[in-house]
Order: sequence, then structure tokens, then C-alpha cells
Amino acid sequence: MIGIIMFFVALFMLLLGFPVAFTFGGVALIFGVFAEGFDMFAFMPFRIQSYMENTVMMAVPLFVFMGIVLQKTQLAEQLLEAMGKLFGGVRGGLAISTILVGALLAASTGVVGASVVAMGLISLPVMLKYNYNKSLACGTICASGTLGQIIPLQSS
Repeated sequence: MIGIIMFFVALFMLLLGFPVAFTFGGVALIFGVFAEGFDMFAFMPFRIQSYMENTVMMAVPLFVFMGIVLQKTQLAEQLLEAMGKLFGGVRGGLAISTILVGALLAASTGVVGASVVAMGLISLPVMLKYNYNKSLACGTICASGTLGQIIPLQSS
């Protein structure tokens, strides 16, 4: 029942115009103190340490760095433009190539957030250069990053 109440309180706060990050963080903090009391802060160092020791989370900054390197060297831009020319006869060819590259990158990295950030750094400037709508370009990038979750990879 508390989850439903949290949802409606967060929705109400968002409708009032509070920023999303502060709303979600504040509602979680208030309901956490309400449910567990102030004793929940005693376990905070253990949770932070468990996140720092997580090997999957260690890879996230490296994938973001990879996206920045690909964007600064303009190698990814050239690759996306070449794939856009490959799909040149198809309407929205650059968006299709962004979906393909983003899905493969997300499936290979396994971290959706890092692949979305990397694809955002790589393909958003290219899509805006070719006069794509900003909301369409951002939606395409986000959707391509989350496609990696449904692509099964065979582990050896």
C-alpha cells in the first residue's frame, strides 16, 4: 500500500512543478524515514561500499569515456554518416542506423545507461546536423539503448 501512496505523492509533486530528481529523491527519503525511522542512515556506508565494489558499475565511466573518445575523434560520426548513406533510399535512414548501432552497443556493453550516454554523444550531433527533430532524435537514441536488454548474447 505504501508504494501506491508514494506513487501518488510523487505524481502530485511533479504536477506542482517540482524538478524530477528532487521530487523522487525527496519522496523516497521522506517515506524511508517514515517506514524505517532514522536508523536507515546507519546502513548508508555499507550500501555505498557495495555500489563501489560492484564490477558492473565500475565499467560505466569507461563506456562513457569510450563514447566521448568516439565523439571527439569524429570516427563515430563518419560511421553513422556512412550507414545513413547506406540507408539513404529509406526515409529516416540515419534513425534506422542509430537504432542498429545503439542496439548492438547496448547488447555488447550490457549497461543501458552507459550505452544511451555513449550513443547520445555519438549520434545526437549527427542527427541534429541532418535536421532531425530534437525529440525524435532523443527518443530514437533512448529506444536504441534499451533494445540491448532484449537481445540475448551467448556467453562463452
